[in-house]
Amino acid sequence: MLSVHLILFLAFGAVCVAGAVNLLVQRHPINSALSLIAVMAALAGEYLLLGAEFVAALQVIVYAGAIMVLFVFVIMLLNAGVEERTQGSRVAIIIGIPGMLIGSVLVAWVVLRHSGTGEVAVGALPGPPKTIGDMLFHEFLLPFEITSILILVAIMGAVVLASKPPSSPAEGPTQKVKD
Repeated sequence: MLSVHLILFLAFGAVCVAGAVNLLVQRHPINSALSLIAVMAALAGEYLLLGAEFVAALQVIVYAGAIMVLFVFVIMLLNAGVEERTQGSRVAIIIGIPGMLIGSVLVAWVVLRHSGTGEVAVGALPGPPKTIGDMLFHEFLLPFEITSILILVAIMGAVVLASKPPSSPAEGPTQKVKD
């Protein structure tokens, strides 16, 4: 008989997989971003099931909230329309699909054969929010700040790519002179 914990785990996992597949097949970038938000929310549910309440809250606040707002802002700034699709690479189809199937079978085999994990009670894992906050802002301050600078540089790059170079009015339109 399946426990409620396992049923919820499978349900959140199904939402994650469905959202990730929808993220890949969508043609409009905003719809893809919304699918990614669904994936992040389902991952937060998985973290709750694992007893990591603080990580689940961070997942919702930081990733599904702040980072996704930045993604949507950049998508709207770039004025991205419907994505143009090509037929794809023949090499990717010949090598990619069998490679993906082999990789999936290997991962499934390792998980089923060597997992040996059991249920974890809520709050059983160490790591109260104060300890995690101290680690984040003391021991891991440099990687935290480097990540924020990388996000800022990415947004600035998107602004530069989206802006059109201004044409100076002094130049005027170019005309060909007849000989």
